[in-house]
Amino acid sequence: MITDSQTNLVYFSGLLESTFPEEYTKIFSILHRHKVKHSLLKGTKGYWCRDYMPIQVGEAEFVGFRYEPSYHKEPEDIAAQSDPKLVCKMNDIPATFSSINLDGGNVVRWQDRLIISDRIFDENKDIPKGRLIEQLEQLFKAEIIIIPQIKCDMTGHADGMVRFYNRNTILVNELEHEYKYWRIGMEKVISRYNLNVIEVPWFEPPIKKSISAIGCYINFLEVGNLILLPKFCIKGNRDQEAESLFKTIYDDRIVESVEINRIAEEGGVLNCISWTIKV
Repeated sequence: MITDSQTNLVYFSGLLESTFPEEYTKIFSILHRHKVKHSLLKGTKGYWCRDYMPIQVGEAEFVGFRYEPSYHKEPEDIAAQSDPKLVCKMNDIPATFSSINLDGGNVVRWQDRLIISDRIFDENKDIPKGRLIEQLEQLFKAEIIIIPQIKCDMTGHADGMVRFYNRNTILVNELEHEYKYWRIGMEKVISRYNLNVIEVPWFEPPIKKSISAIGCYINFLEVGNLILLPKFCIKGNRDQEAESLFKTIYDDRIVESVEINRIAEEGGVLNCISWTIKV
């Protein structure tokens, strides 16, 4: 598997600039400053891109999946879904596709293991759980670690809950204030796989839309030597605390922050709007 720190090119949807021009300018100025290669995807239907783009499992090997998220129920949502095969074709991405239904935002990867939430079972009920895991491990050539989803999270994606720091250490949203069922479920996973944990601050905004991702620092963009964190600059924020933590644990990396609240209010942050690969 290609890890985020091994990537050297970051893509965004071609519609990001026209939809969120101010946020686009902020992000791209940081990438320019640190000489991070970046480009825009052709053929997208929205400003998100992580979910329908394939996973890079080798230097020139990409595995894509069926993109039919359960949270897209209305005809207008389904009509606005980007076609993964078409986007890959238009951007010369040599992906092979599986019939398994899986969003890229629900895949958090390390070299030989991945974390996926149990939303994968909800969206593939026609496949027995054991067989589904076997198929995923064969496709990714890696161990699959299943974590509980947060039930009130529309997407159920893992990238809003955990990230790998190294093979045996994960970043996790602070457990103390999480839902009890999720905390207990995560503690079982941590114990089973003997994982070390670094807890990342998070907060609930004073006024929260049902789909808002404001307060979620763990959905950061990692490309090569750069860690790009969201900051929220609103009442109750923990921006400084989060940035200090990341600068401490990633003391050999570049850590920057950017405020993109208008995007976060739509349900995703920096990992959601980006797609990173190694070329």
